[in-house]
Amino acid sequence: MRNETELLLFAASRAQLVRETIRPAIEKGWDVLSDRFYDSTTVYQGIGRGLDMIFIKALNEFATGGCRPDRTFLLDLEVAVSRARQLRRVRPVGQRDRMERLSDEFFEQVRRGYLEIARTEPDRVKIIDASGTEEEVEEAIWEEIDGLLA
Repeated sequence: MRNETELLLFAASRAQLVRETIRPAIEKGWDVLSDRFYDSTTVYQGIGRGLDMIFIKALNEFATGGCRPDRTFLLDLEVAVSRARQLRRVRPVGQRDRMERLSDEFFEQVRRGYLEIARTEPDRVKIIDASGTEEEVEEAIWEEIDGLLA
């Protein structure tokens, strides 16, 4: 798959998700939790794939219709630790998906990209040290959420 195709497919999917699910939920007064949003496109396709960042920013804005997260939790983990955890997943051995097959260097770039976003938007992006146990990571997230969902 071409990098540009990947970018446009993610943008199309996000546009559909915002208009069919996220916006209607927000209009009902619901809180919305999502495991990924436009920061992923910024770092994976922009920084990782080297596509034009100005275009990606405009495309993200267009696809989301200006829908922006109030808070983003960046679960930060060293690439080597992340790779080791991938091996523990329940799936047939050796069945990594297309993205998981990318190089450690790619994922180092992606990690640096996320950390840069967190540095430039500290009020929105909260870094969570994901090197601990699931319970420790969950506790750190709840400490950040405390008060947001009141």
